Amino acid sequence: MLRLTIALSALLFSQLSVAAMSPVGLWKTIDEETNEAKSLVRIREQNGVLIGEVEKILNPAKQDAICDACKGDKKNKPILGMAIIDGAKEAGDGSWQDGEILDPNNGKTYTLKLTPKEQGKVLEVRGYIAFFYRNQYWQRVE
Repeated sequence: MLRLTIALSALLFSQLSVAAMSPVGLWKTIDEETNEAKSLVRIREQNGVLIGEVEKILNPAKQDAICDACKGDKKNKPILGMAIIDGAKEAGDGSWQDGEILDPNNGKTYTLKLTPKEQGKVLEVRGYIAFFYRNQYWQRVE
């Protein structure tokens, strides 16, 4: 009975560790240039891919900001509630990739790679075009 309890505890702990290493959850975005918190983005899994939406803009003066630099169906739409991450899939190496991330400040869309760090407390967000990339490190809120 003790062995069964230990085995079940180990299984539960390993499942919790995997869940903590997932990008699914609520994240505080951090500007890589100013190191200031900008927004809260909720990442969820839908049909095997990740989708991330702006849930809150932290600067009260920017609550009503629109994406005037965006193209297509996002042009002149509110940034609050906007899907900025789409299509990332688990890569098998602890990261999620092959999706896209939109920077609503400049309207550019980048190829995306998400890598949980520090036991899932930090999310490395890499957006790249060809060989050029930029990283942000988001902080887990929940």
